[in-house]
Amino acid sequence: MITAVKVGAFGAGIVLAFGAAFGVGHAVGPVGSDPAPAHGRHGGDTAGAPTGTRAPGPTGALPAVAEMPGGLQVSERGYTLVPPAEPLPVGTGTDFRFRVLGPNGQPWTRYDRAHDKDLHLIVARRDLSGFQHVHPVLGADGTWSVPLTFASAGTYRVFADFSPAGDPTGPLTLGADVIVAGAYQPAALPAPSRTATVDGYTVTLAGDLSATESGLLTLNVSKDGRPVTDLQPYLGAYGHLVALRQGDLGYLHVHPQGAPDDGKTPAGPGIAFHAQAPSTGSYRLYLDFRHEGTVRTAEFTVTVGAPSAPATTPAAPPATAPEHGEHAH
Repeated sequence: MITAVKVGAFGAGIVLAFGAAFGVGHAVGPVGSDPAPAHGRHGGDTAGAPTGTRAPGPTGALPAVAEMPGGLQVSERGYTLVPPAEPLPVGTGTDFRFRVLGPNGQPWTRYDRAHDKDLHLIVARRDLSGFQHVHPVLGADGTWSVPLTFASAGTYRVFADFSPAGDPTGPLTLGADVIVAGAYQPAALPAPSRTATVDGYTVTLAGDLSATESGLLTLNVSKDGRPVTDLQPYLGAYGHLVALRQGDLGYLHVHPQGAPDDGKTPAGPGIAFHAQAPSTGSYRLYLDFRHEGTVRTAEFTVTVGAPSAPATTPAAPPATAPEHGEHAH
């Protein structure tokens, strides 16, 4: 039995004590790999398999290196995410407000729109429950705001996914923790499954997520046992897939192949994504899809295993010296 933990003033003290650390940012690298520049991916047909900076090998070839996933740092490339410092209420609506500071230390107000929005805000509790994908509104003073309700207490990770206008480096994902006060009951990660149900819909997952290469994941949507073939566009696509890694909540955001109204992409039942995990481990996948005017989220747990060891050729037995009186041939 897991005892509930009270999150309140003590948790707020922890947040305040480490406020300076949030101000300068921190980085946690992917499990089993070297640090690399971090950002989430907003991509097109082949998004989801980012590669990092590559150095020429002995033959001049450039080996592929997986990037650090986004959202592991509160500050990067001169941009800093500033979330609320005080604990947030549980179970009631709140006006969630935050800022993104630019390289000059002032609130950043210029963004390049990606998938119909200037900024995508992803929220999840650190046990990977309570997922939300919302779109804040930017005020004239550079403060973003969005109504949010946190159904349960605990520590949540918020991810700001955006593209700063005029920055040639491209998209960026910053992440920070916020505290929701109340009795905290941690939830176990659901077991891996190929099927998810939500509001009468069944979504099945085909394909495997790998840490060694980009693979094809297809999510098929059905309702009442019948394939859904009239999915509606949501943010310029038939689906959006977010992956969070258990432990550090490393973040990936990928978009499906094709686009609505391109004359060749069917509106279901299958939504296909190219994706690559940054490391082995357990991941929670969240698929947003829209049907009959409502956006729903199907959730899956997947396990990315260690790559297979290369086959080895048994070594040849050592040559033996000829016995005394014999001649070697």
